[in-house]
Amino acid sequence: MFEPLYTAEEMRRAEQGHDVTELIERAGRAVAELALEELGDRRSYTVVCGPGMNGADGRVAARLLREAGRSVRVVEAKTEEEPKELGEPDVIVDALFGTGFTGAPRPQAARLIEEVNALADRLGAEVVAVDCPSGIDASTGEVAGAAIRADRTLALHAEKVGLRVTPGAFYAGRTETADIGLTAVETRHAQVASEVLDAVPLRAREDNKYTAGHVLVVGGSPGLTGAACLVAMAALRADAGYVTVAGPRSTLPTLEARLLEPVKRPLPEDEDGRVTAEAFDVVEELAERAGAVAVGPGLGRSDGTKELVRRLLAELELPVVVDADALWELEPGDWPAPRVLTPHAGELARLLGETSAWVDAHRLAAVERAVDRFECVVLLKGEGTLVSAPGATALVCEGFPSLATAGTGDVLTGIIGSFLAKGMDARLAGASGARAQFEAAIVAPQRAGLVAGDLLEALPEVLE
Repeated sequence: MFEPLYTAEEMRRAEQGHDVTELIERAGRAVAELALEELGDRRSYTVVCGPGMNGADGRVAARLLREAGRSVRVVEAKTEEEPKELGEPDVIVDALFGTGFTGAPRPQAARLIEEVNALADRLGAEVVAVDCPSGIDASTGEVAGAAIRADRTLALHAEKVGLRVTPGAFYAGRTETADIGLTAVETRHAQVASEVLDAVPLRAREDNKYTAGHVLVVGGSPGLTGAACLVAMAALRADAGYVTVAGPRSTLPTLEARLLEPVKRPLPEDEDGRVTAEAFDVVEELAERAGAVAVGPGLGRSDGTKELVRRLLAELELPVVVDADALWELEPGDWPAPRVLTPHAGELARLLGETSAWVDAHRLAAVERAVDRFECVVLLKGEGTLVSAPGATALVCEGFPSLATAGTGDVLTGIIGSFLAKGMDARLAGASGARAQFEAAIVAPQRAGLVAGDLLEALPEVLE
């Protein structure tokens, strides 16, 4: 269900007690075997070696590649020396920095990295990174300066955090792992595998429409009803048995026209068509029969909506997934039941008083700061969605390019709402929801031009 992702410190613990020379030999052999098996038609190699163990791995790989009849140039990249001639290789092996690298490369190392990237672009050479592309922080995925753009990365023992958390993940290319004889240690972070969907409790023979999961959706102001509709239909397609949509009274005709299966209920609204704080009493009554609430998509932003969200989170004793406009100016509270916040980078930046660029550059740190502040589950959307919770492992879920389109966040909110209504743990519901959406994007017939509604038809298939 979860596959471990290692930090540098966790790798050091895994290596303790092992013969270093033997580990280097195994690592270098794994690199050479990968090159010979998967790049067998490539005849010339340049291996860029740093002064540490990563460089030693590269030297072993170079020796074995020569023994296999390949032309190999080894570039010793000591920081006090100017970079040497890289040649005209078919393959460049990046063995410059190991998993312990942090910060930005020093100027000479940065120049060498830039030369490697430029040469690979000019020649169309394959770049193979040993363990982690140089310049990436293996423990966080942060990139503070120049970094190798690898076509593939061979992770030794197991994948590192920086290979899956962006922006580092953007540099890793295709990742593979090699067994070098280490035993597993407990890791702080993990990747969400497809098996997580086996934990979703689908409708059983003894269920009725309420026990199968009843989701109450609160949102959908004028011009934004589509968001609430996507949430509602995603909850149903994620196997909820019953969905109620509560929106401003003036939007009811639109909701009635667009939604067949969900029940619709009107809420009091202001002159701009946004729900008012007085809507709480209606929502509270509707929530009495629900298993979970999804609030925010299309809700709009006003003092009234802000107060409504505050009261919902403070007083409803059932799980709530909080998205979109419900995150606007959200403040921490003493909440009586599980809450799942699902911001994108811009929304999380506002919650933390940072910029979107800062969040994008420090995604793991950002989501952990949000968990500390709000003391609940936080799901940071984007490539490599992160799900974190107080005192628990941070989970990483793969992204898919087709999901970069309006409305997919609303679909995710509906899926999570369904899983919460079925009684799933909030962290697991978030991780399972992200994985379900990822797999729905894969099985959907569209690649280019996928729209959020396309995911709805694919969801039942991935949950079967």
